[in-house]
Amino acid sequence: MTAQQRTDPGPIRVSHRRFAGVRTRVLEVGPQPPTEPRRRSSRRRGRPAAPRPPRLVLLHGYCDSADTWRDVLAELAADGHAAVAVDLPGFGEAEPLQPGAMLPQLDRFVAALAREQSVLGPVVIAGNSLGGTLGLRAAQSTTVPVAGVASIAAPGFVDSWLVRTVSRYPLPLRLYASLPVPVPGFLVRAVAQQVVPRLLYADAAVADATQVSRFTELFPDYRSTTSRLEQARQLVEELAGAYQLESVRVPLLVVSCGRDRLVSAASGRRLHSLVPHSRLLVREDWGHCPQLDDPPAIAELLTFFAADAARRGPVPAAEPVVADAG
Repeated sequence: MTAQQRTDPGPIRVSHRRFAGVRTRVLEVGPQPPTEPRRRSSRRRGRPAAPRPPRLVLLHGYCDSADTWRDVLAELAADGHAAVAVDLPGFGEAEPLQPGAMLPQLDRFVAALAREQSVLGPVVIAGNSLGGTLGLRAAQSTTVPVAGVASIAAPGFVDSWLVRTVSRYPLPLRLYASLPVPVPGFLVRAVAQQVVPRLLYADAAVADATQVSRFTELFPDYRSTTSRLEQARQLVEELAGAYQLESVRVPLLVVSCGRDRLVSAASGRRLHSLVPHSRLLVREDWGHCPQLDDPPAIAELLTFFAADAARRGPVPAAEPVVADAG
């Protein structure tokens, strides 16, 4: 018996669409959505409708873009799975965030994206870092159609010294912003090229130059760097009230990475302990962005989780304890 060969998945489809009024770039793989109206449902003819396969919605982290998922998308496409990755507002090619709180704006965007995708199948969100936070917040809502969430290195639980410094000690950021002479752009970029691989990858020595350049391009000069740092400080402050985890009733996979220099592995363990029905995966050899470290393993993990989440359905709420009247 010969081994089954994969069919050519074709290129990743790129388009630009609007969600909650924000125009953004969309990367998509899998079967093309139908363009013609569906025929009368088989349910009307007395037969139950066939279950639809889940659709993965991939959300990136802070200062990242949908391109972080390209290798994972290629793996999913090769196996015929449907998935979509988007640039979140304020990042990549998406329109900028408006002044004010960031998380509510991002919530509206993710909710609109989930509703669009839910027409085609059960939506399972997989988010890295900030994307992991947004997935959890979508799962907390009763109005967002989400069948499951895989949260990878979500911040806000037990974070690293670097994240805590940004949140609690903004003085270094103020000093940097108030330097009498702006730091030359070439020096900013040189520092970023050294720091970025160490923050994203488990092993900076094997960092992909193309992926690293995407991040360093976000810090072309002194002005843009101070703006991003201030935005990061605001976001970390918002994380303090970001979670109402008792509302999470959908299947939840928590992925914790042992070589993560931004969000410690203890953070994932803490999240797992706060959501009793969640599942925890700890990989000591992964860094903050495991979709960059090991795309095939992430694609396989998300595929199995999405199928299981769509099959299991929501987790029943715990029944309240009634005191014995006697």
